[in-house]
Amino acid sequence: MPIDIDRLRQSIRQDLDTDELLILLDRAIELIEPDQLPQLLKGILAIDSFQADETTTQSLLEDVEDFRDDSLAGLYYEAFRVNSRNFMDMSRETTNWIEQFERLINRCIRRCRDGEYVQTQQAFKILFNLLDEIDKGGDTIIFFADEAGSWQVGVEWAEVLPCYFTALAEVAKPEPFAQDVIHLVTAHIGHDRDMHLSTALKLAKPSQRKALKRLIQT
Repeated sequence: MPIDIDRLRQSIRQDLDTDELLILLDRAIELIEPDQLPQLLKGILAIDSFQADETTTQSLLEDVEDFRDDSLAGLYYEAFRVNSRNFMDMSRETTNWIEQFERLINRCIRRCRDGEYVQTQQAFKILFNLLDEIDKGGDTIIFFADEAGSWQVGVEWAEVLPCYFTALAEVAKPEPFAQDVIHLVTAHIGHDRDMHLSTALKLAKPSQRKALKRLIQT
């Protein structure tokens, strides 16, 4: 569908608040080609200040592990006094956490589509475990003013799960594969549960498929 750039630009300027603008900018940075960044930053930020040091570049798994450690240490936790006016708001650090989670999930998806399964599956698993921690009710990772739960993170499961199941099928034995699929779908999927289980069955190896069918039927 063609986009009217002028109308889009006007809506961005008039309709978005600061947090929404930051989310939009983060997504744009992820999508733009690296050689286009100087043009994006021109006259606003000095590109030389952000020169990457190749000797300290971390892997996806290392970045996810750092994010997990920071999350469990409470570095993203920022509460505020809740009232009838702000109970739908999110603190800046909660928004930052969700943005970083989304960036890392999207990196996992891209790596999986490139055929990198082992470390990608491990990275996915760490991120899913953080969602489990949020659902346990511990107020240590991020703060939600109302109806706390990982559902507020807004994971696009229809995009994420096929990639994760593909990676999991490459590295897991039949029983762990089946148990992982059932746990993930049961913990985080609502009315589309059967659809995602069907996807897992299609992507599983024959022995994994048998193990998953047994668990579904129990």
